[in-house]
Amino acid sequence: MAANIKNLIRLHEWNVDEKRRKLGELLRLQGELEDQLTQLEADLIEEQKAAAADPALAGMTYGLYAQQVILRRENLQESIRQMDIVIGHARDELADTYQELKKYETVEENRRRRQELEDARREQIQLDEIAQNQYLRKKRAAGQN
Repeated sequence: MAANIKNLIRLHEWNVDEKRRKLGELLRLQGELEDQLTQLEADLIEEQKAAAADPALAGMTYGLYAQQVILRRENLQESIRQMDIVIGHARDELADTYQELKKYETVEENRRRRQELEDARREQIQLDEIAQNQYLRKKRAAGQN
């Protein structure tokens, strides 16, 4: 039975590691989206400066650019919101998997403690038997003299 529990613990440790990797990847992807949004805002500021420097040229191109930036910003923000939801689910899955692992680890720890107590009890019985035999030998030896 101990081997079965140890196998279950290893399996659940692997599951926890997989969930952590998945969560890490999702957080990395969300970070990339946030970086893209930050870069988009920085590019917009640069384009606004360029448009202010040459209003005649900007009048023809800036409007279309601004519309594209607004659309791209909305898409990025929606993607980030969706990632928040997915990340929340991934965190919940990780927490559940971790709790399962802890259950098996607790069972194994309790089993180990019970085994240690049983081993100590058996050892004490043996020591008591040895002491009793020594006492009886001494008593017999004292009675023969």
